[in-house]
Amino acid sequence: MKPQDLYILNQPQKYRDMLLHIIAVIEQTLPDVVLEFKWKIPFFYLNNKPFCFLNVSHKGKYVDVAFNKGFQLKNNLEFLNGDKRNTYKSLRYFSLETIDNTVLISVIQEAIKLY
Repeated sequence: MKPQDLYILNQPQKYRDMLLHIIAVIEQTLPDVVLEFKWKIPFFYLNNKPFCFLNVSHKGKYVDVAFNKGFQLKNNLEFLNGDKRNTYKSLRYFSLETIDNTVLISVIQEAIKLY
């Protein structure tokens, strides 16, 4: 089994469900994206370049979908969290029910244009 799969499957069910849902949305929106395991987290690559990563914060009780060129994004700013980062901005989800597919897909589609 791949390390990225182990990362996901070893999460408590709350986080695992969110991760699997987010992965499905990303892969459906970007069929050419590749999920790798870099820096001990699942990291999506687009055209061999880092696109976004998934990070579970057990302390903060959320899942982050952090976009590599997040500070270049102009839309959906009310949903994006910069959290003391220089280049990444993320969508932060606290439960499966809080995932808004429309916003997630919109951010993905805008981020694609930066590549």
